[in-house]
Amino acid sequence: MPEGPEIRRAADRVQKALAHLPVMEIFFAFPQLKGYESLLQGTKITRVDTKGKAMLIRFDNGYTMYSHNQLYGRWYVKQAYEYPKTNRQLRVAIHNEKKSALLYSASDIEVMRDEEVHLHPFIARVGPDILSEDVTSGDILTRMEAFRRRKWAHLLLDQGFVAGIGNYLRSEILFVSGIHPTLRPMDCRDDQLTLAAEAIIHLMKQSYETAGITNDLQLVEKLKQEGLTRSRYRHWVFNREGASCYRCGTEIEKIMAASRRLYYCPHCQSK
Repeated sequence: MPEGPEIRRAADRVQKALAHLPVMEIFFAFPQLKGYESLLQGTKITRVDTKGKAMLIRFDNGYTMYSHNQLYGRWYVKQAYEYPKTNRQLRVAIHNEKKSALLYSASDIEVMRDEEVHLHPFIARVGPDILSEDVTSGDILTRMEAFRRRKWAHLLLDQGFVAGIGNYLRSEILFVSGIHPTLRPMDCRDDQLTLAAEAIIHLMKQSYETAGITNDLQLVEKLKQEGLTRSRYRHWVFNREGASCYRCGTEIEKIMAASRRLYYCPHCQSK
């Protein structure tokens, strides 16, 4: 499933392609949305927002299209009326005179009035979006208090805590913070909590800016020069089971937590 940084990057592409030019045509695959096609034709898209893993396309007639990629959804941006070669099912197509934005495979799509967006079940419960809102480490520390009894391995996947964190960011945040995945915020030292709050913000932003790299960027350059492939230098610990920790040399381990794989260094993240 794409995480917050990937959705924000997709939103940037959609906004660049579609904003400020009239919508020539819009297509919805689902029957319950067909009535909005004529309503949105001829409008302009003012901006494209994100709320974690959800995208919000704002039209200038007071309507917003909500979409959540879930596990398989994917946005493509093409020249006008050009379609990719794919076996995926087209769910939404938005065309202007120059570009087309095409959403495939997603099933969680709605259109609503702007004033109704905050009432949407996902939007109403989701936490702050680091990439679309002004969020400080102090804000994150304050939110930790309400979740202090939740295990970190579960908490970081809870979109009600912070929006957009998924599986690879979970492992990376815990590693950078030196926190063992079985601990809870209430089990951690103050310095670990501060590191976690800072890591949530920093790694989310770095992943967005670098298309998914969460490792130290100076170390990444060194590893590139040594000939390592992207899959080996991209992360500190995620997907590196059996490899040596870049900090201490200990073998990275994998466990299952919240039914998803989690990677950690048993030395750098000791209990």
